[in-house]
Amino acid sequence: MKRVYFGTDGVRGPYGGPVINEDFAARLGEAAGKWAGGKGRVLIGRDTRASGQSLVNAVAAGLVAAGLEPVSLGVLPTPAVARAVRMEGAVLGVVVTASHNPAVDNGIKFFAGTGIKLTDADEAQIERLLPAEAVARKGDGPVNRPEAIADYMAAAGTLLVPNALAGWRIVLDTANGATSVTSPFVLRSLGAEVIGIGDAPNGHNINADVGSEHPEKLSGKVRATGARLGLAHDGDGDRCILCDEKGVVLDGDEVLTLLALHALKAGRLATNTLVVTLQSNLGVDTAVGAVGGRVVRTAVGDRYVIERMLVTGARLGGESSGHIIFSDISPTGDGLVAALKVIEVMLATGRPLSELRTALRKFPQATRNVKVRARRELAACIALTTAIKSVEQKLGAQGRVLVRFSGTEAKLRLLVEGPTESVVEAGIDMLETAARADLEVI
Repeated sequence: MKRVYFGTDGVRGPYGGPVINEDFAARLGEAAGKWAGGKGRVLIGRDTRASGQSLVNAVAAGLVAAGLEPVSLGVLPTPAVARAVRMEGAVLGVVVTASHNPAVDNGIKFFAGTGIKLTDADEAQIERLLPAEAVARKGDGPVNRPEAIADYMAAAGTLLVPNALAGWRIVLDTANGATSVTSPFVLRSLGAEVIGIGDAPNGHNINADVGSEHPEKLSGKVRATGARLGLAHDGDGDRCILCDEKGVVLDGDEVLTLLALHALKAGRLATNTLVVTLQSNLGVDTAVGAVGGRVVRTAVGDRYVIERMLVTGARLGGESSGHIIFSDISPTGDGLVAALKVIEVMLATGRPLSELRTALRKFPQATRNVKVRARRELAACIALTTAIKSVEQKLGAQGRVLVRFSGTEAKLRLLVEGPTESVVEAGIDMLETAARADLEVI
């Protein structure tokens, strides 16, 4: 069954729109509760959006209608919810968040009792169980239990030895989001001097020119303060974007490569395998393969990475967007864990991030996001499919083309990799021109 409401990371859209509103949230909560068996506790977290608490209450009402016991954990990172679900034996986890989207959006995503995101099939089943009408919402909302945030911070603090970051100056951008308390606390508890950006959430400024989608301020502040590195999260804290001591931003591919190579050389990369998505640069395969490892690729979306990790026995995987997964530590992507593991490599090698990043030599790559009025089946986009074939023929074995619609936004994502900058730029121009002929671009 094809999913109607769920995308690559839950249900997401403008708050107050046809999907993200209290009535639909209550319906979705009831459907998810029925799917989960109609019995047991459900842990709910949210990010800092002004619309979050009302949506939490609505989801909780639906869960109650299905016979479950909702418990609100308050504002905390998505990985903290996943951890709490797994550690406490809850039957389901819910996070009300739109991740890196602007404050006008919100969303709802679910975790199974294992702390792992639901599969496409699970989400399709929940959609089939959606009631026609929302349950009448009564009462004061779910029971509040805020201790999970302290448990999460305590666990993260054990990933490095005590006072490991004494003498370190770190610039931290928490996107005015869910990590505004957790990440600075953990880094300071390990001895670091933390210079904050995007650390004053007011319900309406999450991701507003800050965070993992906007690393410019982070980069400038690192250079201005002489920090050893910079770290940026997205609104719900499952992403990690770093910049080195020179203020140069690393993407997820560079982070994954340096982590994988360090683990391989130490004999600690499980099954010698790194799992990435189709979006990752081909240079990752070359770098990991050169030292005896292998790269396995999945569809775009961190939950597909996790699914493949489970199948292959891999313990490290992620996306170029900054979702980094250490499955032996967290059942989902965790931006703080990823940063601490990179710092662990820096401490072990004595090398700055500007040197460690050179492990990845990227193939020239061009990407573009084309905002569209509405998605169409790619097969129906004649000009675009013709252009894709043409570019692929020109690249041959020296590159690749990836064209897909975003699973969370009305955008067409274009990617071309090839032997030279001029080749990939010509290819991406051809694709965008064709896309504009087939789609209503806004």
